[in-house]
Parts: sequence; structure tokens; C-alpha cells
Amino acid sequence: QVQLVESGGGLVQAGGSLRLSCAASGSIVSIKAMGWYRQVPGKQRELVAAITRGGSTDYADSVKGRFTISRDNAKNTGYLQMNSLKPEDTAVYYCGADLQLEDGSVRRYWGQGTQVTVSS
Repeated sequence: QVQLVESGGGLVQAGGSLRLSCAASGSIVSIKAMGWYRQVPGKQRELVAAITRGGSTDYADSVKGRFTISRDNAKNTGYLQMNSLKPEDTAVYYCGADLQLEDGSVRRYWGQGTQVTVSS
């Protein structure tokens, strides 16, 4: 079964740091593009950061200079390092990735979400 499993969320004080991980498992060949998204109740899910297989990155303006997205292609794992966290960063964070499967197809998968809460 192909899946993305996230870890690393939690409760942190403002100014603190957290590192999220997203591991792909199952019958996959590779991870194409990968992104981290977040959602708060009553709002649409928004893209926080994205990274291509080659390592090109893009960030939402609200997190530039504070968050860093990275990936380890050998481990089929992506990361989101979050520094200088603010209360407004509080949300459920999801990873989304385009996975190349063994049958040759490429499909978008989502992680289960991990809660990040930043206290003031």
C-alpha cells in the first residue's frame, strides 16, 4: 500500500522550532514534486513550501526566511524545518507528493496531517 506518513508536529512556544518529516512507503519508484501545506478550520488548505526532485524550492511569503523544505531522495523522505514559529503558524500540516509508481503512473498522495500548535 502506497502512503505518505508524517511526523514531527507538536506544541511549541513562539520563537521555537519544529521539524516535520514525510516518508513515502510502498511500491513506489520515486517522488517527483513534493509540497507542505497547512490548513486551519474554516479556511482553505494553503501551500507553504514546495520542492522539485532536483531541489528547486518555493515558499509562501509568510514563511520565507523561517521555513526550509528539503528532501532525501534515497530515503523517499521530505522535511520541513520550521524556525521562529509564530502563533499564526498554528495549523494542521499536510505533505503532498507526486509519486511515480511501479506501474509507471504518477499520482498525487497526501499524508494524514500533523498538528502544529504555537503558543504565544
